[in-house]
Amino acid sequence: MKSNRLAICLLAFCAATLFHHVHNAEFLDQYPQLPAWLSRSAVYLAWLAATAVGITGYLLLRRGRRAAGLVLLALYAAWGFDGLAHYALAPLSAHTLMMNASIWLEAATATLLLMSLITLD
Repeated sequence: MKSNRLAICLLAFCAATLFHHVHNAEFLDQYPQLPAWLSRSAVYLAWLAATAVGITGYLLLRRGRRAAGLVLLALYAAWGFDGLAHYALAPLSAHTLMMNASIWLEAATATLLLMSLITLD
């Protein structure tokens, strides 16, 4: 049951991070105060790299490499809070409803993923 909860939380987080990164990449010029060097492809590559860490962690955990798997999954979940850095660049009110939704959905699912890791047997 708890491993199913982990898988569900992991899939939800993957989907939320994909949503946020796709929105970020496709509307990059509309996100306030992002650095000029940031590109659409860099946003997609960041998602791929982070997701690879999460999937690797899950696979390691499933194959009995508990410590390594948990560390990678925790790092992956922590990535979900990085989106909140948008608010260090510009206030919540400077972001559109969809920007805010994608940022907060990512952070919320990161929290769920971390909670499922903490309560994993």
